[in-house]
Amino acid sequence: MKITLAFALSILVLISGCSSTPVSNRSALILVPFSQEVSLGEKSYDEILGKEKLSTDKDLTAVVERVGLRIARVSDMPKLKWEVSLIESDQQNAFALPGGKIAVYTGLIPVCENEAGLAAVLAHEVAHVIARHGAQRMSNDLIMDTALIGAAVGVGTSENSKLILGALGLGAYYGISLPYSRAHEAEADEIGLTYMAEAGYDPDEAERFWKRFSAKKSGAQAPEFLSTHPSDATRINKIRKLLPNARSKYKSAKTQYGLGEKL
Repeated sequence: MKITLAFALSILVLISGCSSTPVSNRSALILVPFSQEVSLGEKSYDEILGKEKLSTDKDLTAVVERVGLRIARVSDMPKLKWEVSLIESDQQNAFALPGGKIAVYTGLIPVCENEAGLAAVLAHEVAHVIARHGAQRMSNDLIMDTALIGAAVGVGTSENSKLILGALGLGAYYGISLPYSRAHEAEADEIGLTYMAEAGYDPDEAERFWKRFSAKKSGAQAPEFLSTHPSDATRINKIRKLLPNARSKYKSAKTQYGLGEKL
């Protein structure tokens, strides 16, 4: 039986489930059971923390946990087993794993400057978890792998099949994978801005944080079409457009912390 790309994709679509992402209301194709997603996230988190050095600054760790849990409580999955860790490292980075596992590197704290700046980071990471971006990426990889297998059968024994598949793989990577990741980042910005505002942190600090983060970078930056993240200018412009709605959420917040404690 000859398997075509269209056939392979149609089978996956038939057996898949679609869901709607909170806040952004975007449709998401997810093939991974939630329980499996959470299990993978927990195992990966334990492995990472086993290799990294946690910060010994108890006061700063307490602030990171406090801000993270405030945001988690207003999220659409408040009952997840949320964990927020502070890792001792010069990296200006943070990450989120399925199941509510989040970590921030101490190198990013000076850029945050205050609790609201930290909230912008943590809300963005919480948003990745809520939107199930990890499961979406795994589902996307599964679709791409199946599509490439179907294409391999389709090209048969042609002498140029390896070249064709190589081009297809390259096309799939730059045409699907990277824009897909950029879409996730933009969506996490949108959801995160809402969450930080609802948690009582001034959403205007999100724009200021990303401006500070951009100013810290040195050297030439990769073109946006070759990056998994939106360019800083693109990100800041989109956040600016979302701020009016976020300000409204902030005004309605039960408690308003403003910029919070200076870090």
